[in-house]
Amino acid sequence: MSLFWRIFALNAVVLGAATALMLWAPVTVSVPVLLTEAVILVGGLAVMLVANAALLRLGLAPLDRLTKLMTTVDLLRPGQRLPASGAGGVAELIRTFNAMLERLEQERAASSARALLAQESERRRIAQELHDEVGQSMTAILLGLKRSADDVPEPQRRELQELQEITRASLDEVRRLVRRLRPGVLDDLGLVSALTSLSEDFATHTGLLVTRRFDTDLPPLAPETELVLYRVAQESLTNVARHADAGRVTVALRRAEDGVVLTVTDDGSGIEAPREGAGIRGMRERALLVGGSLDITPAPRAGTRVQLTAPLARKQL
Repeated sequence: MSLFWRIFALNAVVLGAATALMLWAPVTVSVPVLLTEAVILVGGLAVMLVANAALLRLGLAPLDRLTKLMTTVDLLRPGQRLPASGAGGVAELIRTFNAMLERLEQERAASSARALLAQESERRRIAQELHDEVGQSMTAILLGLKRSADDVPEPQRRELQELQEITRASLDEVRRLVRRLRPGVLDDLGLVSALTSLSEDFATHTGLLVTRRFDTDLPPLAPETELVLYRVAQESLTNVARHADAGRVTVALRRAEDGVVLTVTDDGSGIEAPREGAGIRGMRERALLVGGSLDITPAPRAGTRVQLTAPLARKQL
């Protein structure tokens, strides 16, 4: 039983007992009880109960809102608070809960930042090892196969040439993995060039038509912000390839009043309510890392729109 009904039941018992005393006590009520007196007393009881219920509902409404927020709050969507005014136990409880949310959001943001930075560091290390160790070894194998193919008879030469093609394709795949793990073009040429390379690589491997719309007057961004924008675009395109059943994707990057807005829109099957899987929650955590906000909504005609708004100034964690 909820707190409201428990308090209401107790008050009803007290008021009912008082009414019973008034009905049967010879000092205050006629004996035998007159019908008019009984009607008046029962009516008074009903009025008292209704008024009491209304007052309790009004007084306990903040607790109902607090309970609802407790069941729906998400630390990846910061800023959810309840107004708390006045004194008393309920207002103090709401203020304490708001302070707890503030503390949890800060701790979650800090821990997410540490985890994501460690993840990027590990990506960079693995990409470097793939480039230096695996890539160079496969290049040496490819050159050795070419030299061997020049010195053997024709049947063996065709076999070695086939091995060359397999090795070359594997080397290209390793290079593609290196670019996905750590986009060197992002460090060397900037965000627009990195998104252009990402969309072209995506179109090549999926066969989807990718349209790019980048503003020419984009403001300078912090390296962390550029990396978050790139990773969100990368994850969004990956989700399109896996789940959207789309034929066209639009990647847009435009200037906003106090930052930039990245939008990835597809014409696929669309979603009514996106499931908060690991990919989407990872994008939300990255957005919080730079003080941005992520919105995933159905596109105007069909498909899905992923929009990340990132401020110019990096949020201090």
